Amino acid sequence: MTTITRYDDHGSPRVGLVDDGRLWPLALPTIAEALELPLAELRGVVAAALRGPSHDAGSVHLLPPVDGRTEVWASGVTYARSRDARREESAVQDVYAHVYEAERPELFFKCAAWRVVPDGGALNIRSDSALNVPEPELVLVVNAHAEIAGYAVGNDMSSRSIEGLNPLYLPQAKIYDGAFALSSGIRPAWELEDGPLDLAIEMDIVRDGSVAWRGTTSTKHIVRNLTDLVEHLFRCYTLPQGALLSTGTGIVPQLDVTTVPGDEVRIRIAGVGDLTNPIGMTGPPVSHSLITTTLERTD
Repeated sequence: MTTITRYDDHGSPRVGLVDDGRLWPLALPTIAEALELPLAELRGVVAAALRGPSHDAGSVHLLPPVDGRTEVWASGVTYARSRDARREESAVQDVYAHVYEAERPELFFKCAAWRVVPDGGALNIRSDSALNVPEPELVLVVNAHAEIAGYAVGNDMSSRSIEGLNPLYLPQAKIYDGAFALSSGIRPAWELEDGPLDLAIEMDIVRDGSVAWRGTTSTKHIVRNLTDLVEHLFRCYTLPQGALLSTGTGIVPQLDVTTVPGDEVRIRIAGVGDLTNPIGMTGPPVSHSLITTTLERTD
């Protein structure tokens, strides 16, 4: 499975292709510049690189495949499970039913490229939130021409207790240090013959070495057309070096499930990749414990 990646070459970030343990350098200095190209041109650059020399991919340290002025955005309430979960947690329930059914999707800014946590890096929960969950999501890698160039795996961490108080608190629930992680590779769009129409998504929350909670879904349950999500993001908004657009989650644990520091979250999207991150905490100390430790055990 070929992926476009970013790696550390003796202190300098480079862009390359990884497949079957081999790495081919790509004739582009950054992912952001790759996303300036039309899709056909990028495909040609990738094909040319694969005809050249390669070396052992295990000899390099992989970095998140996002840089420059590429922005990270996310979609909300794109699965029925997400709609139901938001209504469960929220004091203002109707707003989620409305956005689920509305023509215009919910889109929100998640983070700048430099804030993205890599595969294996520590994600965080907020110290002032009592209920915090990972959200496994298919990520669209979109070029400056609003074309879907590839796909990646994302973890859109969310403070459910903060958003549940008031939907206007969404930025605080979603945007903080260590709130988004990305898999180390981008699966080129042309590599998925049938597109991302029915890709299995799995997530495990691991505590003390055991799977404490597991959820599964499929991208076939997304109620939004993916190109429509991209069109709305680019409508009236210029993204000269493209964007990552996380497409929402269909896996949301019950209200008695939260992640705590020391947990590990493992996500897999079939045909796209894997993402694993330990959980830490960010924010000032609080005067009383806001973090619960209840997790529903898997059967």
